[in-house]
Amino acid sequence: MGKIVVSTNVSLDGVVEDPVGEDGLKGRAWFRPDESADGPAWFQDGLEESRTIGALLLGRLTYQWFAERWPSQTGEWADRLNAAPKYVVSSTITDLPWANSTVLKGDLADGVATLRREVDGDVVVHGSGLLVRSLVEQDLVDELRLKIHPVVVGTGERLFGASGTNRSLRRAGTRTIGEGIVLLTYRTARDA
Repeated sequence: MGKIVVSTNVSLDGVVEDPVGEDGLKGRAWFRPDESADGPAWFQDGLEESRTIGALLLGRLTYQWFAERWPSQTGEWADRLNAAPKYVVSSTITDLPWANSTVLKGDLADGVATLRREVDGDVVVHGSGLLVRSLVEQDLVDELRLKIHPVVVGTGERLFGASGTNRSLRRAGTRTIGEGIVLLTYRTARDA
């Protein structure tokens, strides 16, 4: 049985938008793994996480960003992501160029329930800010893996926006990635 895992990079002030500076923040990168002292450890963490992936669940914009970059990458991490089933939450996307991609149609909660039943391993959500907010609001996330970077960005989309929901979580782990990134892992209180 699969579990829904949100795994994302986030600044100290909660910004998840455009860490590499290619999209929304227009060149204001706040994490470039190839240039960061923490980059090698971050890459290793990504590789290790990829070994547990049963499927990816992505919003349209993140899917399109990944689909432009990952198919041409090489190595074990790329091989795992490229081979993994990918489910895209979108009502508008029609072109799915990345191998093993499917649009998740219908009600989000029903689609997530099906993925939990049918996927062996973690159903990992990278990026996908709007999707993550919807998953959290509907109590569909089993685990949050927040890679907190030691930078205050100031502006940009935050991981959690204003909502009428109150979710209790319990800490499942804390560790550092390199010297500056802190990985905080939380599970939903319903899984306690």
